[in-house]
Amino acid sequence: QVQLVESGGGLVQAGGSLRLSCAASGRTFSIYAMGWFRQAPGKDREFVAGISWSGSSTHYADSVKGRFTISRDNAKNTVYLQMNSLKPEDTAVYYCAADRSGYGLGLPKADFGSWGQGTQVTVSS
Repeated sequence: QVQLVESGGGLVQAGGSLRLSCAASGRTFSIYAMGWFRQAPGKDREFVAGISWSGSSTHYADSVKGRFTISRDNAKNTVYLQMNSLKPEDTAVYYCAADRSGYGLGLPKADFGSWGQGTQVTVSS
């Protein structure tokens, strides 16, 4: 089992930037694909970005392409989400998640089975 702790959320004006971090512990981080998801009030949780176990492959929701960047540092057991040009519609609780299986690609339909507690991102207009 892996434990995930997100940080870096906050309140930012539209057009601003935030960097989320997700620290992992409890199992070998480097062989698992990771993902970021978000859930806005009254809406279902949605995939935001995913990264393969090696970091060589990334995937993004259309709504964030060109604005968000997912990355990982396997030496620090941490995955990041750099969010630029933020919009009010990006307001949500952001969660990181780990693929249940090793050596995955981080695709939206991957079997993400471990979740953090979430970090709130609020973008004001």
